[in-house]
Amino acid sequence: MRFPQGRFMRGLARHSKRVLNAAAGWFVVGVLKTIRLINPDRMGDFAGWVLRHIGPLLREHRIGRENLVAAFPEKSAAEIEQILRGVWDNLGRVSAEIAHLDRLWDYDSTRQKRGRILDSDDNLVRLCQLRDDNKPALIFAAHLANWELPAIAATAYGLNATVLYRRPNLGAVADAVIKLRAGSMGTLVPTGLDAPVKLMRSLEAGSHIALLVDQYNVQGVEVTFFGRRTKANPLIARLARHCDCPIHGVRVVRYPGHHYRLELTEALEPPRDAEGKPDIAGTMQMITDVVEKWVREYPEQWLWVHRRWR
Repeated sequence: MRFPQGRFMRGLARHSKRVLNAAAGWFVVGVLKTIRLINPDRMGDFAGWVLRHIGPLLREHRIGRENLVAAFPEKSAAEIEQILRGVWDNLGRVSAEIAHLDRLWDYDSTRQKRGRILDSDDNLVRLCQLRDDNKPALIFAAHLANWELPAIAATAYGLNATVLYRRPNLGAVADAVIKLRAGSMGTLVPTGLDAPVKLMRSLEAGSHIALLVDQYNVQGVEVTFFGRRTKANPLIARLARHCDCPIHGVRVVRYPGHHYRLELTEALEPPRDAEGKPDIAGTMQMITDVVEKWVREYPEQWLWVHRRWR
C-alpha cells in the first residue's frame, strides 16, 4: 500500500499555515495592546518616523513613484519624493492610530479645551442635519489621512451609520480590530457576496451607508482618475439607483500638531439616465472627480502606494 504522500504534504501545508497565521495574529494583537498603553500622539510620531525610513526600501515605494509621476508630470523628482515621504509618514501614523480608534475623537463643542479635532462648524451642521432628517443617505470616503475617523465621528454625533469594511486576513487581528471598532463605528458589514443585500436592507431601514470608493475593482465601471482610465467599484451608484437618496462625500484632513478636521460635502446631484434614475457610470465619475480634487489638495495624505491603475 502506497503512502499518500501528496495528501500528507497538502495537509501539513494547511496545518503549518494555520499555525503561522495564529502566531502572527497573536503577535499583532500583542503589539496593538502595547500601543494602547502609549500616548497616541507620541506613538504616531514614532510610527511615522519609522515608515519614512523603511518605506523607501519597499517595492511599494516604486509603485507610488510611478503613480505620482503619471498623475503630476509637472512635478520634479524631488517634489515626488517629498510627497512619498509624507505618504509613508501618514501611513505610519494611521497604523499607530488603529490601536486608539475608540479614543481619537475628542471634539469639544464648548471649545473649553483644544483637542485633536479642529472646529469645523459648517461641516458639523451638515452632519447633524443628516442625523436629524430621518432619511437614508450614501456617504463615500477615500484612503486619505486617517480614513477610519469619519465613521468614528458619525457615531460620536449619533448618526445611524452602516459601514462597509474589509476584514483583515488574520483571524486574531480581525477580531481585535473589530473589537476596537465595535461601539464606535455604527453597524459593521464585512465585504462579501451578501454585502450589497445587507446594505440595501439597511438603506431601506433609513440608515446612512458609508464606504470607501478609491480602490481598483476588476469588475468595476471605467472612470477617469488623474487623466488615466481605471475601474471603480459601482456599488454606491447601484445603491443610489436602488434607493434614490442623497450622496455625500466625507474626508478627514490631517494637520500639524496631531490635529484633524472633518469635511462633509453638500448633497451631490448624480447624472441621470433617460428614466430619471442615477446613471451608474456617470455617478461613479462624479464621485471619482471629488476624490481627485481631495487628493490634489493633500497628495501626501493619500495612499499612492497601491495600484489604482492597472
